[in-house]
Amino acid sequence: MRAMPWNWTCLLSHLLMVGVGSSTLLTRQPAPLSQKQRSFVTFRGEPAEGFNHLVVDERTGHIYLGAVNRIYKLSSDLKVLVTHETGPDEDNPKCYPPRIVQTCNEPLTTTNNVNKMLLIDYKENRLIACGSLYQGICKLLRLEDLFKLGEPYHKKEHYLSGVNESGSVFGVIVSYSNLDDKLFIATAVDGKPEYFPTISSRKLTKNSEADGMFAYVFHDEFVASMIKIPSDTFTIIPDFDIYYVYGFSSGNFVYFLTLQPEMVSPPGSTTKEQVYTSKLVRLCKEDTAFNSYVEVPIGCEHSGVEYRLLQAAYLSKAGAMLGRTLGVRPDDDLLFTVFSKGQKRKMKSLDESALCIFILKQINDRIKGRLQSCYRGEGTLDLAWLKVKDIPCSSALLTIDDNFCGLDMNAPLGVSDMVRGIPVFTEDRDRMTSVIAYVYKNHSLAFVGTKSGKLKKMPGTSLCPTLELQMGSQSHRSTMTLEFLFFSCSSH
Repeated sequence: MRAMPWNWTCLLSHLLMVGVGSSTLLTRQPAPLSQKQRSFVTFRGEPAEGFNHLVVDERTGHIYLGAVNRIYKLSSDLKVLVTHETGPDEDNPKCYPPRIVQTCNEPLTTTNNVNKMLLIDYKENRLIACGSLYQGICKLLRLEDLFKLGEPYHKKEHYLSGVNESGSVFGVIVSYSNLDDKLFIATAVDGKPEYFPTISSRKLTKNSEADGMFAYVFHDEFVASMIKIPSDTFTIIPDFDIYYVYGFSSGNFVYFLTLQPEMVSPPGSTTKEQVYTSKLVRLCKEDTAFNSYVEVPIGCEHSGVEYRLLQAAYLSKAGAMLGRTLGVRPDDDLLFTVFSKGQKRKMKSLDESALCIFILKQINDRIKGRLQSCYRGEGTLDLAWLKVKDIPCSSALLTIDDNFCGLDMNAPLGVSDMVRGIPVFTEDRDRMTSVIAYVYKNHSLAFVGTKSGKLKKMPGTSLCPTLELQMGSQSHRSTMTLEFLFFSCSSH
């Protein structure tokens, strides 16, 4: 198909660039500009302050920015409206329970509070801001003025994550019209599975100071709304952890995209080596016992090259044009994902990368097929991190439809065969590190940020022309990541 003539208009807003060891900038392009004339409104934090997370209030356009020791509320043109300090404070990461609950013999030092999660609770008009101090406690802040509504810390359930890195926690809110909402929390556990579940569902009470805030949705002596990594797993892979890259809800399910280490035997070898596998995890929203936990490996391949290390993901709709090409409906969910080449080095990913599309319905169909076969008694649970991975599936006579949420058997469950995405763009030198997509005038548009600080409009996903912008100074390029942007293309 020949490309139609287009005039392009960029409305770049809410672009977050994270710089390590230097000040961090938030930039926005305020008006349509020619390719040679691009000026950006900028917001610069404190010199030693890193920006970690960003959310935009879809009703007002206000921007909430999670930084080290501070939460900002910005206007849509990046003017500071309110700030809220979250640290530093006296702490030691080895104190568990935290020293604010129990005396700790470890030496306390002045410790920064790294923002690890930032979510807008629209129903209760508040911001959930979770940090690294005291094993990961959260503040609930009023959206208007960042006034602290609550900060639960009296129970062990109030400590969500002991990992200090900003990318270690992902949360998804499930909202109800006449009930308290739920918060699904997924986190790396940093070798502390006895303290922290890797995934759990928590209560979001209307009262921010209620005793039940962040309590497990269900918890008794035997069953709880959580998944814990067995301690025995760490004897096989000492540095085992599940790293959560992205999370979202769709239909009756909550999904998380993860990176997980596994020990595999290369072809022709008798020894095992550690690799990383990208997996999608799915849970039913209403499953209080987490019997619906299923994970399926995902990856991408192009011209014989495998891309298996997940870098970023974003949920969007297909739109009429791309939907027609893929044979799906315009309102079907698509996952836009970025993978780097190979699967061996999580922290040192290769620069070769690929943008790939997954049709969510196809992933769900693969999961349904796996559930049906397991409940026919075929195969094993096949979950690499579960000690009982060789336990055979149990047979049960029941109908498994698209919304099946599991029983107290055959769970948690793994899918062995990888679901492959559709490659739409590859980059050999400047690794893609972030992605966003949305539908505009029936066209599905995708954009990526790269390791060197470039912003690219991807060819092949719409009729808009390819666009590339260089964002930021040389000192920022190696660590910049794209968090949120809007872009529009308009035809003649």
